[in-house]
Amino acid sequence: MAVYYSKEKIAEITTKYGENPNDTGNTEVQVALLTYRIECLSDHLRKFKKDHSTRRALLTMVGQRKSFLSYYAKKDIYKYRALIEKLGLRK
Repeated sequence: MAVYYSKEKIAEITTKYGENPNDTGNTEVQVALLTYRIECLSDHLRKFKKDHSTRRALLTMVGQRKSFLSYYAKKDIYKYRALIEKLGLRK
């Protein structure tokens, strides 16, 4: 099952986490978009437990988000901690 971003949802996330509405390449925005997509796939997998291709895609996204977060922690630890707090991730 593919989860596609709607333009409205992308605009909402980029204005909340980015510096300007077109700033989709920012690390904070990338992590926020991945978090949104991970939440959507997690809800899907709660309904359809045997969907293994979606589970693999979910694990890939979790790994990608982890690498973004480790990069961001090395770059600026204070902004990293603020982002973790905003998104409600545990670390």
